[in-house]
Amino acid sequence: MKKLLVLLFSFFLLSSLSVFADDISDFQIEGINIGDSLLDYMTEDEILEEIELNKNDYLHLNEPYKYAEVYLWKDFPTYDSVTFKLENISSSKYVGNKNEKYTILSVRGLIDYNEDFDSCLQKRDEIAADLSKVFINADKWESISASPSDPSGNSILDGIWFNFDSGDSASIYCNNWEETFRNKNNLSEGLTVSIKSGEISNWLSDY
Repeated sequence: MKKLLVLLFSFFLLSSLSVFADDISDFQIEGINIGDSLLDYMTEDEILEEIELNKNDYLHLNEPYKYAEVYLWKDFPTYDSVTFKLENISSSKYVGNKNEKYTILSVRGLIDYNEDFDSCLQKRDEIAADLSKVFINADKWESISASPSDPSGNSILDGIWFNFDSGDSASIYCNNWEETFRNKNNLSEGLTVSIKSGEISNWLSDY
C-alpha cells in the first residue's frame, strides 16, 4: 500500500497505515482534491480554452453539456495528463465567487499504454488490489463493456469500480479503442485512475 500511496494517491494516514476509507474526501491525484478550485492550478483563460476544445467529448450522454472537461498537461510525477470535470461555465456564469465557479468535481489521471493492453491491465490490477485494502466498505464491482463513446461498439473498457454510500466513486480501468476510431479521433489508450463526486458519476452513467 505504501507504494500505491507514494505513486498514485496522497492519503492522510496520521499515525497508522491501517486506515479504512468510507469516501474519497481524503484522496488526491497529483496532489489535487475534489472540491479544490481549478484556478489554483490553471488560469481562467487556460480553463476556458480547454472547455471550448473539449465541449463535444460527451455527445453520447443525454445531457452532454451539463459539465465540462479540462485537461492539464504538465510534467507530472506519475501521470501523462490529468483531467478535471466541473460545472459547465454556461450553467455557472452567474456564480459570483470565481473559486466556486471553477470547483473541481472529478479528477482523473491518465497513463498511456498505446497498443499495450496487457501491461495496462497488469498495472490496473496492482492498483485495485491496494485500493481494496482501503475501500473495504465500498461496493466493488468489475466489468468489461463496450465504450459508449464509440458507436461501433468495438472499443472496450475493462475496469474496476468502487462505489460509496455518499454517491462518490473511484475507478481504475483500461480502454482499448478500435484502431480506426482511435486514429480518426487522435485518441490515446491506456490506464485511467479517477475519483468522482456523485453528481459526475450519475451524469456519466446517463446515456
